Order: sequence, then C-alpha cells, then structure tokens
Amino acid sequence: MQGHPVSYSRSTIIELMIPAYTNFGGKVHGGTLMSMMDKLAYVCASKHAGNYCVTVSVDAVEFLQPVEVGEVVSLLGSVNYVGSKSLVVGIKVVAENIHTGAHRHTNTCYFTMVAKDAKGETAMVPPLILETEEDVRRYCAALQRKRLRDHARNYMNDYRENFAVDADVQQFLEKQRCVVALEIEES
Repeated sequence: MQGHPVSYSRSTIIELMIPAYTNFGGKVHGGTLMSMMDKLAYVCASKHAGNYCVTVSVDAVEFLQPVEVGEVVSLLGSVNYVGSKSLVVGIKVVAENIHTGAHRHTNTCYFTMVAKDAKGETAMVPPLILETEEDVRRYCAALQRKRLRDHARNYMNDYRENFAVDADVQQFLEKQRCVVALEIEES
C-alpha cells in the first residue's frame, strides 16, 4: 500500500461567523466550532485513507479564545499520525477580524478517525510520508498523546475496579468543595 505525504490531505475550511451561530453569551457556540472541526477531520482523514472515516475520539479540545460574530474562521487540518486502521487529524482554528485584519488562534484539537470500507468494516490506512521536521514533530506528539491516553485509561480502569471510600479518599477530598454524606465503615 503506497503512502501519502501530509500535504496530500491537508485541508482548510473557511466560514463567516453569523448571528445564528451564537450562544447565550453572544459568542460563537463551541458546538458550532466542534461540528466544523469534525467535518474537516472527516475531509482530511477520508482523503488520506481513500475510504469513509468515522470519529472515534476527540482529544485535547482547547477553546483558547472566544470567536465573535462577524469574524472569518479558518480551520486548518492535517493528518498527523496513522496507525493500521486509524488516523489522527490535528485541527487549528484561526479567527480573523475582517475590519482590522487581526488574526487569533482560538482553538486546537485532535480527532482520532477510523477508516471504514464499503461493507462498514475497518479498513487499512496508507502510511503517512513525513517530509518536514514539523511533520515528524506532529507525528511524535500524536504518539505521545496516544501513550498518555492509554496510560490514563488503564489507570482509571484500575482505579474504578479498586475504589473504596476510605481514609485516603477522605483525605484526598478534605480541601475540595464537596461534602461526603454517607456512613463510612471503619476497617
């Protein structure tokens, strides 16, 4: 299976932010931006994979600054990592004030996508050809996020299976803004 360079599937969506996109605070709704990011992740992943792709997780969603009505938003996406059947697409959102020309980096996130064949089964993904130092950095960063996510998942599964409200938990919660209102048996 022949691979594709990162540049092959790099894509951009540009859209004017209109009043219908606002939340109750008058800013562009985060869900609107997430929907746009999901569409771009689909475009990048499907182009690289040559197949339909579905979102399986979204990591490190960061809303750095609010987006205003009237700004032009550019969503920049690229495939940063591929596994055998999955891809990670990095998305950067930049808002531009068209009156002043000022640009602001407002959002970043990473979509993990899985390729599907015509029967709906997972499909192999072509290798990713890394042509620049930035391509290599993004690939390595995606691997690190994957390792951290796997470690956190294993840790939380173990934590859930072995959890007990005991003296350690009480001490852990001591300075938190909660009240444990249950009888705790002394062991």
